[in-house]
Amino acid sequence: MTFGTWLFTKMRGELVGSDEQGNRYFQDKRLIDGRRRKRWVMYNGEAEASVVPPSWHGWLHHTFDVPPTQEQVTVRSWWKPHRPNLTGTPAAHRPSGSMTGLECSNIGPDGLIHPSQPRHLRKARKEK
Repeated sequence: MTFGTWLFTKMRGELVGSDEQGNRYFQDKRLIDGRRRKRWVMYNGEAEASVVPPSWHGWLHHTFDVPPTQEQVTVRSWWKPHRPNLTGTPAAHRPSGSMTGLECSNIGPDGLIHPSQPRHLRKARKEK
């Protein structure tokens, strides 16, 4: 959490509730005519949007007017339990035919992927 987020929350935030992971949900104390109240989450630990449960996600995005702490939310059959975001890790989803580290021809000795050189530069190098 940044200092600005902490200060904004202290000055303008009203705690609405928390979830099983310890995330805390807030809304703006002020009610301005013709506008919706701002809503936000303070994550418990690393800021990872995928840890927000579906019921709180709906409240954050104004799909539900009442937070899950004030009204029983009907669990939908398509709601799935949380799985961490594995993008960029060895466990990330790689569909068949995708480019993986083993198939990639432009991996340098440092293990990083480098853009391939244009053909005219490759040809010029071979001639030297």
